[in-house]
Amino acid sequence: MPTALESLTIDAEGLALHVRQRPSANAPAVLFLHGWLDHTHSFDALIAHLPETWRLVLLDFRGMGRSAHIGPGATYQFSDYALDVDATLDGLGLDAVHLVGHSLGGIVSQAYAAARPERVKSVTLIESLGPAGGPAEGAVGRLRSALNDARRPPNRKRYPSVEAAAARLLENSPTLTREAALYLARHGTEPVDGGLAFTFDPRHRRRFGMGYDEAQWMALQASVTCPLQLILATEGLRHDEALMRSREQGLATLAHPPLRIPGGHHVHMEQPAVVAEALIRFIR
Repeated sequence: MPTALESLTIDAEGLALHVRQRPSANAPAVLFLHGWLDHTHSFDALIAHLPETWRLVLLDFRGMGRSAHIGPGATYQFSDYALDVDATLDGLGLDAVHLVGHSLGGIVSQAYAAARPERVKSVTLIESLGPAGGPAEGAVGRLRSALNDARRPPNRKRYPSVEAAAARLLENSPTLTREAALYLARHGTEPVDGGLAFTFDPRHRRRFGMGYDEAQWMALQASVTCPLQLILATEGLRHDEALMRSREQGLATLAHPPLRIPGGHHVHMEQPAVVAEALIRFIR
């Protein structure tokens, strides 16, 4: 059973962010950041194995989970996710936290730790070694794609059942287990006319017009000063292997060699007790 959490709304410059937390006056305070198009419930199995004394905070990024969608004419940008973290810490009165990020959440964790070193005590990356920005010569194509995407109306596809929505997740994420897909679909959909739809804003599927090239990302990664641990899944997602090795070697504050745990990209859902044990050893 997942640990009982309370739901809160945090203001991010007028945008309502959904946060779940387990309040505690004790240290440590740990903020969990989910992956692209996921939500806070992706961490439910994991947090059930963490000490009751820890203060746990789980954030739904804007336009995902139960957080509000941006208004008409607006677009999502990577820096927005760092703003969401800032707003969460401010809204909850937290000076500094340990960050645990899966996939996109790990990318945001590194970026935020570089930009706000005084607010981050440690970073745990789960299946996350930075964005797939591509070479500099891809900048024009990226911008062109973003402009083309913006012309396409957002489409919230309808599904007749949770099982059908989970099947769609399995199509998009081949390493996801059926059990994890059903859990994500159950907590990540809502009733609409004609069936169920995912709660995330379909505009998140549009490509960013701007992104980090490799030199920029490595400069950002090098600015992380807090202790960091990296958890990888044996059957997880990988970009170019040489690129990933370079990024792994560039983690200057890596506290110990990467932990490789059997499982797929959502290894924290498949092996929650093992991942929790790694967090307990690392976070102080």
